[in-house]
Amino acid sequence: MTPSLALACLLAVLAAVLAMLPSRRSHWPAAWLLIALGLPLLAYVVWENGALAGALVFAAGASVLRWPLFHLWRWVARMVGAG
Repeated sequence: MTPSLALACLLAVLAAVLAMLPSRRSHWPAAWLLIALGLPLLAYVVWENGALAGALVFAAGASVLRWPLFHLWRWVARMVGAG
């Protein structure tokens, strides 16, 4: 296993641990942390392992961070619809 895939697995474990923690702020700070760590890691996975591995890691990250992606999708739809 390459170092980038090992780091991606560790990030998935971190995401699971953060999801289990009780939070009054509805987990948004943890989501921003995962996004900030995950985007450079995704680029590293693509660089080291190729586009297919990057797509699989992206799909895993999207399944964990589905609400930030949902809000991003709504924001983009509003921007496109307003123009």
